[in-house]
Amino acid sequence: MAANSKGRKTSQTSLLTYLSQSVDDTTRNSVRGTGASPRSRGVPRSVSQQHSSFVEGSIVRIRMENFLTYDSCEVTPGSHLNMIVGANGTGKSSIVCAICLGLAGKTSFTGRADKVGLYVKHGCAKGSVEIELFRSIGNLRIRREIHVANNQSSWQINGENTTQKMVEEHIANLNIQVGNMCQFLPQEKVGEFAKMSKTELLEATEKSIGPPEMFKHHCELKNFREKEKELENSCKEKSAFLEKLKQRNERIKQDVERYFERERHLDRIKMLERKRPWIEYENVRCEYEVVKQQRDRLKDELKRLKEQHAPMLRQAQVMEKQFKELDMKIRNKGTEIKETAQRCKQKQEVLERKDTQIEEINHALRMKRDEEQDRQKRISNTRRMIEAWQTELNTIGDFDHLQPEIDSISLELRRIQEERSNIESERSDIRREKENQEREKKRLANHLKQLADMMNLKEGKLRERFRDTYNAVMWLRENKDRFQKNVYEPILLVINMKEQKFAKYIENHIPMNDLKAFVFENGTDMEVFLSEVRDNQKLKVNAVCAPNHSYAGMAPSRSLEQLKKYGFISYLRELFDAPEAVMSYLCHQHKVHDVPVGTAKTRAMIDQVIKESNLRHLYTAEERYIIKVSAYTNKMVSSNAALRESQFLTFTVDADERRQLEEQLQEVHLKLQKLDSQMAELSEKQRRLEQKDNQLRQRKKELLDLKGKKRSLEQKISTKQDSLKQMEQDAINLQDEEQNANAKIRDVNIQKAKLVCDLKQLIRACMVLNMEKGQLVLENMTVTSEKNRLESECKNAASNQRSLELQFAQLDEKKSRLLENCKSLMKKASEACDMRPGEGLPLEFQTAFGAIPDTLDEIDALLNEERSRASCITGLNASVVEDFKKKTEEIERYTEELTRKKTELDNYQSNISKVKEAWLTPLKQLVEQINEKFSEFFRSMQCAGEVDLHTENEEEYDKYGIRIRVKFRSSTQLHELTPHHQSGGERSVSTMLYLMALQEFSRSPFRVVDEINQGMDPTNERRVFELVVKTACKENTPQYFFITPKLLQLLTYADNMTVLFVHNGPEMLTSSKWNQKAFLRRRKRVQQDATVDQ
Repeated sequence: MAANSKGRKTSQTSLLTYLSQSVDDTTRNSVRGTGASPRSRGVPRSVSQQHSSFVEGSIVRIRMENFLTYDSCEVTPGSHLNMIVGANGTGKSSIVCAICLGLAGKTSFTGRADKVGLYVKHGCAKGSVEIELFRSIGNLRIRREIHVANNQSSWQINGENTTQKMVEEHIANLNIQVGNMCQFLPQEKVGEFAKMSKTELLEATEKSIGPPEMFKHHCELKNFREKEKELENSCKEKSAFLEKLKQRNERIKQDVERYFERERHLDRIKMLERKRPWIEYENVRCEYEVVKQQRDRLKDELKRLKEQHAPMLRQAQVMEKQFKELDMKIRNKGTEIKETAQRCKQKQEVLERKDTQIEEINHALRMKRDEEQDRQKRISNTRRMIEAWQTELNTIGDFDHLQPEIDSISLELRRIQEERSNIESERSDIRREKENQEREKKRLANHLKQLADMMNLKEGKLRERFRDTYNAVMWLRENKDRFQKNVYEPILLVINMKEQKFAKYIENHIPMNDLKAFVFENGTDMEVFLSEVRDNQKLKVNAVCAPNHSYAGMAPSRSLEQLKKYGFISYLRELFDAPEAVMSYLCHQHKVHDVPVGTAKTRAMIDQVIKESNLRHLYTAEERYIIKVSAYTNKMVSSNAALRESQFLTFTVDADERRQLEEQLQEVHLKLQKLDSQMAELSEKQRRLEQKDNQLRQRKKELLDLKGKKRSLEQKISTKQDSLKQMEQDAINLQDEEQNANAKIRDVNIQKAKLVCDLKQLIRACMVLNMEKGQLVLENMTVTSEKNRLESECKNAASNQRSLELQFAQLDEKKSRLLENCKSLMKKASEACDMRPGEGLPLEFQTAFGAIPDTLDEIDALLNEERSRASCITGLNASVVEDFKKKTEEIERYTEELTRKKTELDNYQSNISKVKEAWLTPLKQLVEQINEKFSEFFRSMQCAGEVDLHTENEEEYDKYGIRIRVKFRSSTQLHELTPHHQSGGERSVSTMLYLMALQEFSRSPFRVVDEINQGMDPTNERRVFELVVKTACKENTPQYFFITPKLLQLLTYADNMTVLFVHNGPEMLTSSKWNQKAFLRRRKRVQQDATVDQ
């Protein structure tokens, strides 16, 4: 597989050796694997010669079985620089993946597939990688077998089964770090190197070239710093807490002093409260003596007043008796007067009734006169009416000729009634039919609304994800009249899936930029639209123009019947409906008419499908396959990807159903219009019949009125003549009525005269009674006056007596109350001083009471003052003293703990300083050495570069990092290497030179760099290549793998570098048939034959 090259200025073609390829030409359409031949030179080396220059842990051999593109391949790299060269897709990076996975690296380190089973060659159940590492005590062979079924791996070391953990330990002992981008930089990770933070770059450099203890010290310092922060924070917290405790205890100390002051005030209050009952008792006792004396004096005066009041009371009783007798007589006289007056009133009422009776007689006479006058008038009017009707009857002739016309009108009315009934029946039928059609219209409208709601859901999704496109749709709906031809809304709105489950194929096949694009049939319309929405409204929208020639009906390249044996069920075009212009665009642009959709059966036989069907694009149940023809081998290369779930087209609307519903709704509208027209015609016809009916009925009524008028007049005349006879018989004799009335009035006047005489006698008797009553009233007034005088004097005397009795009762009650109060106050005062009944006041209280005022006002004033002072000291109790003692003890305990923590912090900081010195000094020296090499490499390229140790705070060890600054042009300043400031080629050069600067200091046994020269200009690439050769080919340097798809011509090569060429192709020999010695012998014979011919 490999060959060493000799000489300096040799061309690339003189170094060619080959990697043979094993390809199953009968079952593979794309490159699946390569084989390898042993490394050889013109004179083969012995094993000891080959291994003498390898450093501990270098890769001696790599073997791959069914791994990625390889069926079987063995690679034997050199001990220094290994250039792996081959065209894109030949399998160079597969070797890098084999190194990573074979040395227990994670799949994420390669930047490719995330599952290890995906690294097994397609169609194989398992694959393996075996790597042989150089060790002076005996090479280490690590084998990893990968199983696709369970995505698991099995491990062997030197042919014995082992675990991945054991492999990782062996790898770590050899200082191999495939996860460190300073040692292992695969193709997919090249761009990420420049994205590494300064901290990440420092840690990767420490692991790669630093002494083993350097990274350990760094990690310890970061941990120590965290612990130091914890201790510092703990000391700060405890100091702050201790200070708060002291301040709080100082406040508590003041509370303790106030507590004792309050106790003194309370003792003073207690003594004042003890003396106060004694003062109250003495005051009440003195008051009791005064009240007792007043009571006795009032008792004597009350006795004297009762003796004076007795004669006056007896005289008042005599006058009361006389007053009652006179009052009785007056009441009797009043009763007689009332009875006499009542009889007078009765006589007056009878007289008034007689006057009313005379008036009623006169009124009846007037009524008779009026009635007779009215009768005469009615007789006169009736005679005139009879004469008029008789005259009219004489003028009326014979009406027998009217009957035929009346019969004809009646017949016509019956016919009109029948027609109206028929019309009404037809109107009822039409109304029923109209109601049925209205219900059908409502049902169809509701169904269409449900379908419209599905479209609204689509529009809601569009508004949520693509607001500008949605706003453009709204504008288009309002301005369709501005366009010459049809303009279709975004494709995702106008296409409709026939079945929801197929939506994912359409969304995975048609890019989102096209799904949200508007489709135009006219290019001018598209320009008008884009000018408005993009230029004026600043909306970000897409638009496409449908082809002039329709591709909607274009036939697929092969019929579906030919593909059904592979499990294909349909082409994409048949899975959805769309307007013809939209379908034409999709067929022309995305070939939806020629992309088949398969099932799980298709996935199961995918290799056969790819080989036999000649399809370039297809779908299985859950995957998308794209087949391309390799530009190198003319073989088919397939790629597949899992299908994304559908987001927009899951809302399915059956277009046929919607079209049918719209057509049915249109038919219903037409039927309703027709029914309305029929109803209007029937209504107009019914109106004309009603008009004619009214006219005939009016004529019939007129004829009937004429025919019945004669008979009516004869009946009226007969009736009025009978009435006239009756009125003439009812005549009234007014003279007789007047005589009868006068006779009745005379009788009533005689009765009135008798009543007046009786009334006169009653009035005279009533006057006598009133005079007698007046005499009695005068006598009563004299008695009443005397009686009132005596009663007033008695009342005054009784009032004075009652007042004295009330005062006596009050004083007596007050005396009793004071006596009880004295007793209770004596008991209260004794209890206040803890005295037993009958015991005298103790001497100690007498002494204390002597210092206290003897009046209640002064004692109350002192009590108020002491209580006010005590009330100012609130919220305190005996616990404050206990709390003060506990806080004092707690302060002492925290002071001791803080002292211990500060001592611990000082010791910890001392240890940190020692570790920092052991880490930072070698690190600065190492970075300085890297900087020297890095700067030297950049100067050799007429550029400038620096590497320094960067930190913002020397104590923040997790913020330390390596900063790379570069300058590629003399007119610019040094700039930090970032993913954004430098170009891709400049980042590649900087990355490569940094890795080369690490080469001489590396503890790693090998370094891998994959296609880092991509993007470099030829000048930089040549310079970098020369530096790589110069640095990596020195003695005692680690093994170096440099992977590239191409090399410049006339490069400089070293003797101890190895160039490995990777070739692909169906005509390559398998590794088992490759014989480099035989090839060289044949080549030598060809050269000799050519020389002989010359």
